[in-house]
Amino acid sequence: MDDSSRSRLETARTQFSPEVTYLNTATHGLPPHRALRALERHTHEVAAGRFQPARADAAVDSARAAYARLTGVPVDRIAVGAHVSQFVGTIAASLPPGSEVLVAQNEFTSVVFPFMARRDEGIRVREVPLDRLPDEVGPATALVAVAAVQSADGAIAPLEDLLAACADHGARLMVDTTQSFSWLPVPADRVDFTVCSTYKWALGTRGAALLTGTDEALAALRPLAPNWFAGQTPWDSLYGGPLRLAEGTRRLDLAPVWSAWIGLAPALELIEEVGVAAIHRHDTALGDGLRAALDLEPTGSAIVSLEVSEESARRVAEAGIVTSTRAGRLRASFHLYNDEEDVDRLVKALR
Repeated sequence: MDDSSRSRLETARTQFSPEVTYLNTATHGLPPHRALRALERHTHEVAAGRFQPARADAAVDSARAAYARLTGVPVDRIAVGAHVSQFVGTIAASLPPGSEVLVAQNEFTSVVFPFMARRDEGIRVREVPLDRLPDEVGPATALVAVAAVQSADGAIAPLEDLLAACADHGARLMVDTTQSFSWLPVPADRVDFTVCSTYKWALGTRGAALLTGTDEALAALRPLAPNWFAGQTPWDSLYGGPLRLAEGTRRLDLAPVWSAWIGLAPALELIEEVGVAAIHRHDTALGDGLRAALDLEPTGSAIVSLEVSEESARRVAEAGIVTSTRAGRLRASFHLYNDEEDVDRLVKALR
């Protein structure tokens, strides 16, 4: 890592004050100080009766624009919402009866359930191993839905192979970037749909999500929950008919959880300042550093899943190290606020 990248990372680390060894970004990220200050101002304004909802539009606009720059997707192809499952449900509703949806085994349910819930409408969901997904795409496949990085174990999806396989068979590809955004480069501009919740690696609070897509794929979606914020002029769309939704992708917007976007905008600014390439090198070096210390092969992932005994898991918790348990295994995940000393603490506790 060059000196400039290292300097940006060190500066970014001053924005965090964890009181534990926090290795659990895959569950939720730590908001930086600048986001906390924005949230404190917002909470004070609400409590004091001085909050004006229309002023929150600037935070939504700022976050949407920053997300566009970070993903390489034009801002007019980005919709905002609160949860990934809302957007996945919209995508599921666009599929004709009889469609086959291909998903990875043990995929996070917000990616899978919206399709499975439409079984009575003829949507067929087929689960296959992650590494087999490209080979299983066939003429009957309408959509492949997969997380770029698997929540349970940090496995990275073969996105380039999936893009090629979907193009060969006329299928669309939906990628959940909740566990990858900011540390793993994803060719979002070439993916039919991406969905992302921002309370993990984007360092926001829960309540903000984004949808991106290609022009062709987005044009096929109909809003499932049209609302005032999706209006052509939101603050003039509060009452009565006629239906007057915005043109383009913004017709898919869902009314924002104001606090989530007020905190997200400054968090995305920090990620931009550091840069995805630098964050990728930093986070994956820590993940692979842990694997190397435990004599495991590198995977290039910021998420590491380990089979450990109950005694080892207890020692980790008693050492003040915050991890999580997923699929019966200890899951550690690394981000901007972590360093090599955190890896050493975890290895020591495990041994």
